[in-house]
Amino acid sequence: MTIEPMTLHKQDLIAHIRHQTALANRNNVTRTQAYLEFYLEHKEIHWALLAHLVSRNGGWNMTDLKGEWLPLLMDEHAIQPFFWFLERSNWLIFQDAYPQLLLYKEMKRTGADLTSLLGPLCVSIFMHSYWKEFLTNQDSSRLTRALIVNEQQYIEQRVVQKPFTLNRIFSTFAFFAQSVLSLSQVLFPYKAHPTDRRISLTGLSVEHFPEVTERIMLGKTLYKLLFDDPSRLEKIVAFATRIPHTGSRADYWPHLFTPRKNKLSFNPDYQLRVDGQNLREGTSKLYSPALHSVWENFDHAPADGVDWYRHEKWNSMVSEEIVDMSPIDNDSYARTLQWMEYGVKWVTTLT
Repeated sequence: MTIEPMTLHKQDLIAHIRHQTALANRNNVTRTQAYLEFYLEHKEIHWALLAHLVSRNGGWNMTDLKGEWLPLLMDEHAIQPFFWFLERSNWLIFQDAYPQLLLYKEMKRTGADLTSLLGPLCVSIFMHSYWKEFLTNQDSSRLTRALIVNEQQYIEQRVVQKPFTLNRIFSTFAFFAQSVLSLSQVLFPYKAHPTDRRISLTGLSVEHFPEVTERIMLGKTLYKLLFDDPSRLEKIVAFATRIPHTGSRADYWPHLFTPRKNKLSFNPDYQLRVDGQNLREGTSKLYSPALHSVWENFDHAPADGVDWYRHEKWNSMVSEEIVDMSPIDNDSYARTLQWMEYGVKWVTTLT
């Protein structure tokens, strides 16, 4: 039986997309950079920039597990499952979304509708109509909201609702401590004023992570926050392109954080060091390592599960109104850091 040349071309394209996805999905740093490079080439795909910034935050959360504070609250037995949860979620979203981006790149280059290849790329049927719409109307906002719904649903059955996650992550003291201490935040750094060397922050606190509808609403609100102010958006993109992602929080606040260990790190007799947005006089910076220095590349099992799309109601979530949430700024973030440090100090005095 003769295979049509077009079919062979499509098979080659699918193989190429999968290969490029695997290369870029080696770790949080490589996938975060891949999102940014795609956005800079295709700025109509707003989701790629949002994914880049959220992935930066994922890297910061991963290195927090080996940084200044969390090792004082969690032993290695607890830290490893948290890393798996963060890395697996980060990896899965990229594994699902990046092939969609690369397929769009090919459709844009050739002018051909290749959405029929979304199925062979294991993309949910939910996304097929949205990509077809986008080829016609270029509605960046609608496509972004659809991708937010899809990616949160994609990890829902594959990570969030796994018994391991429910029993080893969400039910533990460590997860409770992270929630109470507001360790889970999504930050968008930018340089607000040309003459001010300090980086400004905006973003949102993450609450009720186990609830898929809450994660979808958070993603949509983050998207609104990111793109509603064109001047700030330009500055956020400038930060992203100027400051390479390393996983260290020193990427955005080097006056407080350092990727280098100091002799006070992990001292059980913890001394307070944060004073507002600054360090207390005579104290050393907080340790926030680069990702490559504390975590090796992780070998993932193939993505499991079936197509999540089973109910029309999820289409309504694409258009559902966004609930206003109070954004983070420098002062509120600094207050969060102080409360976190007070919590660490209190816990370490009890042990």
